[in-house]
Amino acid sequence: MEETRTSFDAVVVGGGVIGLVTAWRAAGRGLRTAVVDPRPGGGAAQVAAGMLAAVTELHHGEEALLDLNLASAARYPDFAAELAEAAGAGIGYRACGTLAVALDADDRAELRELHLLQQRCGLDTQWLTGRECRKLEPMLAPGVRGGLRVDGDHQADPRLLTAALLTACERAGVAFHRAWARELTVSGGRATGVLLDSGTALAAGATVLAGGSRSAGLAGLPPEVAVPVRPVKGQVLRLRMPAGPAPFLSRTVRAVVRGGHVYLVPRVSGELVIGATSEERGWDTTVTAGGVYELLRDAHELVPGLTELPLVETRAGLRPATPDNAPLLGPSALPGLHLATGHHRNGILLAPVTGDALAEALATGELPDYARPFSAQRAFGGVPGVIA
Repeated sequence: MEETRTSFDAVVVGGGVIGLVTAWRAAGRGLRTAVVDPRPGGGAAQVAAGMLAAVTELHHGEEALLDLNLASAARYPDFAAELAEAAGAGIGYRACGTLAVALDADDRAELRELHLLQQRCGLDTQWLTGRECRKLEPMLAPGVRGGLRVDGDHQADPRLLTAALLTACERAGVAFHRAWARELTVSGGRATGVLLDSGTALAAGATVLAGGSRSAGLAGLPPEVAVPVRPVKGQVLRLRMPAGPAPFLSRTVRAVVRGGHVYLVPRVSGELVIGATSEERGWDTTVTAGGVYELLRDAHELVPGLTELPLVETRAGLRPATPDNAPLLGPSALPGLHLATGHHRNGILLAPVTGDALAEALATGELPDYARPFSAQRAFGGVPGVIA
């Protein structure tokens, strides 16, 4: 709902998936909540593939993040059902599983190392031969050398998720101020709200910075609350799969191809999402010939038949990354200012747990136990952590 109110319990700066889920959950706790964003529902979610990949996104050195990812993945079925009921529309949640494969001996060795890490972390994954992989997904290339079957890594459609969150927020009474937040207002050593580019001042008991890769750029942040978030570019392609009795692909397929990573996410709608590059290019969101070529080249080696599919969209977006690739959640070093940013590769996956954690922090002043290892305080020396 669009309103003229200027005083709230919570003002959320940023209307992407993380900002919207925070606002929805905060409103559900009885807090008068507003979202500040000129185009709510935009941002990285419009580019993201929507993999809920707690297991296959595991990287060495990120074992602590695994627990948060698994907790959020476990919440997804109930979260999807609750949001669909609140919004009257689904989010494209599919319990389809994931198959991660390798195409040569070196890539197979890398995937084997990932399997060992998964086993050390107590995860349930199954090593398959190349023949077993092709039995599951007949469109795979004959050269597939082996793979990992991960039945717990699923998918959601980020665009449907965003649309549902927008509707759910509106129905919950969240106010939308479709403008840029020009500046954080601070008084008496405490964040007190934001000043919009229209000149309107919004007063807030708590302000939540959920601006994704742009979170660090809000004017008015004191030097001691510099937010360590940077943009990481990703290019994504969307193709159209043929209709027919047999699916082109039945599950998400990920691959290591000559040391590089590519994924293919088939949607029930017939869309096939291919991504994603990972580029340190600052704020550049240009779709490049090289990026498109690399994605199509690697995807073609994996699934040769996809070169006959129509290419319907090319996009580039920016992931919000922190130095340790983990999110910054909850109260910051500045009283009255909370962070919900830095989700990097896992923004869609972590939406349920982030919304719950921030709503708890806004209502009580404290993060729940499961979110405390990812407290925003670690960026400012408040608790032990990788960043500080």
